[in-house]
Amino acid sequence: MLQHNLDIAVAAKNYTLLTIGDGLVAQIPALVISTAAGLVVSRVASEENIGQQLVGQLFKQPQVLVLTAAIIGVMGMIPGMPHFAFLLLAGAMGWLAYYLIQRGEKEVELVQTEAAVTPVITETPEASWEDVAPVDVLGLEVGYRLISLVDKAQDGDLLRRIKGIRKKFTQDIGFLPPAVHIRDNLDLRPNGYRITLKGVEIGSGEAYSNMLLAINPGSVTGNLVGTATRDPAFGLPAVWIEASLREQAQVMGYTVVDPGTVVATHLSSLLNARAAELLGRQEVQQLLDHLGAISPKLVEDLVPKTLPLGTVQKVLQNLLEEGMHIRDMRTIVETLAENAPRTQDPYQLTALVRVALGPAIVQQFYPSAQELQVIGMDKELEYMLIQAMQSSQSGIGIEPGLADTVLRETRAAAEAQEQMGLPTVMLVPTQLRDLLARFLKRAVPNIRVISHDEVPDFKTIRVTAMVGGRA
Repeated sequence: MLQHNLDIAVAAKNYTLLTIGDGLVAQIPALVISTAAGLVVSRVASEENIGQQLVGQLFKQPQVLVLTAAIIGVMGMIPGMPHFAFLLLAGAMGWLAYYLIQRGEKEVELVQTEAAVTPVITETPEASWEDVAPVDVLGLEVGYRLISLVDKAQDGDLLRRIKGIRKKFTQDIGFLPPAVHIRDNLDLRPNGYRITLKGVEIGSGEAYSNMLLAINPGSVTGNLVGTATRDPAFGLPAVWIEASLREQAQVMGYTVVDPGTVVATHLSSLLNARAAELLGRQEVQQLLDHLGAISPKLVEDLVPKTLPLGTVQKVLQNLLEEGMHIRDMRTIVETLAENAPRTQDPYQLTALVRVALGPAIVQQFYPSAQELQVIGMDKELEYMLIQAMQSSQSGIGIEPGLADTVLRETRAAAEAQEQMGLPTVMLVPTQLRDLLARFLKRAVPNIRVISHDEVPDFKTIRVTAMVGGRA
């Protein structure tokens, strides 16, 4: 007031502002020093110097510049502030943020374009044992229009039917077959399917998911409108008809089944026909393990002490090939254990097992008959065959002329037996049974050969047809 001749109010205002300003100015060096010290302490070690890191981090995120420009712009609009300086700085930072955003978008588009044009080169891994895919023992492949039959979401009941088939096979034949692996195959016809065994097709057919199969058992009273075909399981004449014709077909005497039943029945018939091929060593071992849980000593005395597992498998396969079941594993194992010290030949062992299973074999062909009506063989022809066996070095050779006579006579006898509605079972001497069974297997597949030793004593025999003579 005295030096500058100021009023008390003016002096208080001016020097108050100057005091505050001096204090603020004095804090600026301290702020700069502390900021610099923080940057130096917190920097990440790299090959770049601190200046390059600082610039890179400040201008790496455009969002930071946008936020800073907004804050400075708001401060520049406060009354009494240097508007030009603040707004100029806010505009510069906003433009820089916009530039960085545009450049980032262009870089992303360029990278995407290069990725689309440049093929992706991946290094092919080395081959390993994991690349070896095992072949499915049993497989069912379906065309795309039959997928609904095996899809639970579409109420397909074929999976349930297949489970029932495996269960019935186990109960009837005597061992658990492998699981059926189902997959779609676009190479098949849309309504086609095929059944494979160890990767090889053993059966195929067609089924229509929205239609029914009317099978002619041989006694129908009329014809149906539909697509003529044959039942894939048994080869009977059949017609694919609309679902609305079900009642009409049943009245005419047709057997009407849905497509799922058609496929399931075909699969079931093939499983029974190929039972011997389904019995692998793993299944034989499981059979023995199952029997060993009940009679452990019996199994221990047989495998591997007396017989190798492969021989037991061959004996069981021989039985299955001739249409026999192997449910009575106790009798089979006991017979093998008793006779294995004398012979290791699987065919001789099979013959001995068949004798032990004689009552079951006869019951399979004649369920409740006391008298067995069989196909016999002329004594002179039996003698000639026995002489041929003994003179053959291999023991299984038959002179061509004699073989032709046996085939011709056997076919005629089998046809006569079928016309009478009787089982086509031939009764021969024990030494000829194995030879004739293998000889007639393909030529006369519907005939079954049994020996005299396999017939129980309480059964009577009547020859109704004769091979090489008259009944």
